Amino acid sequence: MYILGIDSATPVAAVAVTAGENILAERIVNNRKTHSINLLPMVKASLEDAGVAFSDLGGIAVSSGPGSFTGLRIGMTAARTLAHVLEIPIAGVSTLDALAHRFSGPGSLVCPILNARRNEVYAGIYRGGERLEGPAASGIKDLCSTLYKYGDNILMLGDGVPPFKEKIMEYLGARVCFVPESSFLPGGTEVAHLGYKKIKNDQYTTPFKLLPDYVRLSEAEIKWRKKHGSGVECGK
Repeated sequence: MYILGIDSATPVAAVAVTAGENILAERIVNNRKTHSINLLPMVKASLEDAGVAFSDLGGIAVSSGPGSFTGLRIGMTAARTLAHVLEIPIAGVSTLDALAHRFSGPGSLVCPILNARRNEVYAGIYRGGERLEGPAASGIKDLCSTLYKYGDNILMLGDGVPPFKEKIMEYLGARVCFVPESSFLPGGTEVAHLGYKKIKNDQYTTPFKLLPDYVRLSEAEIKWRKKHGSGVECGK
């Protein structure tokens, strides 16, 4: 089965075409242009590289969050539109699951983190490919406290590492190791592989039901709620 994988949850755009577990083509662009400019040309080029037509696709996998609100919406819109037009299954894949998937072997805890701004990160905790905690938005001190309680060595990666690396080392010391920054980049391949497993196991959905997992409210939503209230009434 040919799967198109799309990841636009971070400033990096990634697209891949896979056949089962085999990678046929992958493109990653980190040129600071908006995903609305990069994404569809990347999809077209990746399919051409793989020698696969749109009509050959058996499913689409897309990063469903957490990550950039705008990036997620662009990727979701592209993936949902293609799945609807082609009438094929679509599966959402956690951005953190995709990052952790590269290091899913037995051993240390794996903790991918994405920069969530406002001195927070989006984080998940994994062992052997299984998610133990998350996804959640957390301050670094709270996240490191949770990791420390596991008593294991920890492998960390993601674009949340550079801005908080010194603090992480201060809290976790010799227990933490960091993946090289070249591996921080998200990959459409991991999204496609995890999406393939979901589709193969009938864990897919329809374009109209697939929604992003933002994990927390956007800045605009927070401001709106502060101004207008949550709309929830409680008894006195």
